[in-house]
Amino acid sequence: MTAAFPTPATRERSRVALVTCEIFPDLWEGDFPLRDALRSRGVEVDAVGWADAGADWDSYDLAVIRSPWDYVARRDQFVAWAHSVPRLLNPAGVLEWNTDKRYLAELANAGLPVTPTEFVGPGEQWEPPADGEWVVKPTVSAGSQDTGRYRLPAQQALAEAHVTRLTAAGRTAMIQPYLAAVDETGETALIYLPDAGGALTYSHAIRKGAMLTGPDEGAIAPGSERIDPRTATAAERAVAERVLEAVPGGAGRLLYARIDLIPGSDGSPLLVELELTEPTLFLKEGGDAADRLAEAVIARL
Repeated sequence: MTAAFPTPATRERSRVALVTCEIFPDLWEGDFPLRDALRSRGVEVDAVGWADAGADWDSYDLAVIRSPWDYVARRDQFVAWAHSVPRLLNPAGVLEWNTDKRYLAELANAGLPVTPTEFVGPGEQWEPPADGEWVVKPTVSAGSQDTGRYRLPAQQALAEAHVTRLTAAGRTAMIQPYLAAVDETGETALIYLPDAGGALTYSHAIRKGAMLTGPDEGAIAPGSERIDPRTATAAERAVAERVLEAVPGGAGRLLYARIDLIPGSDGSPLLVELELTEPTLFLKEGGDAADRLAEAVIARL
């Protein structure tokens, strides 16, 4: 299924906005392949900041969310903006659902293999486990902002302070066990893009090495992770496809999806995040992925 949008008045060339932010006004470099693939096909492409008050979104045949990574501190404004854009992919309803990681609870309740997660909201108290390694982060974040790893009981005070700092700011904290397999096996990110018929299909995968080494030290700079190509296993693809089937409204309206998995204690893949808003798609590691994504964009015009 493909999304159908009304288009602006006919013009000689289609216009596409690749949505970014003030930090990367000319796009994050990982999106250059998509930009170039679209331009090579005769599409006029602009990098446009989502918060640019002067942007004329009606003038574009399509706006494609790519790197609006500064939305975290003003998510409500970002969601309102998304609903105001007439032709947006991924669509605003998906972004609203996916930009708050409490969606993980919905997926877990649907029976999907999700990393066990405890949520602590403003005014609530967290009872730390007696021991183990735990990850604390906010439910609204990007680029590992405000995320830390804590060894209990030695770092219990630091972990509690992190949770309190988030909830005191009106944010919801989420606490997950640190999945030790990431230290050796790494995290697998599976990228799904539309095939020639418009159906979201497995494209490629990469391996990300472990990034969290200790308490919260601020955001991890884009591109600083160790990235290697990887072929997803049958078990990983099976989990990823079950996750996509659970997306509200169906996966047919998505232009892209990234599913991040880490093996649990028994070796089975566990969902860490379902990235539908602004994921790096690792197009350089995906062979002809940029060309296929460009064709999918053109098919939606």
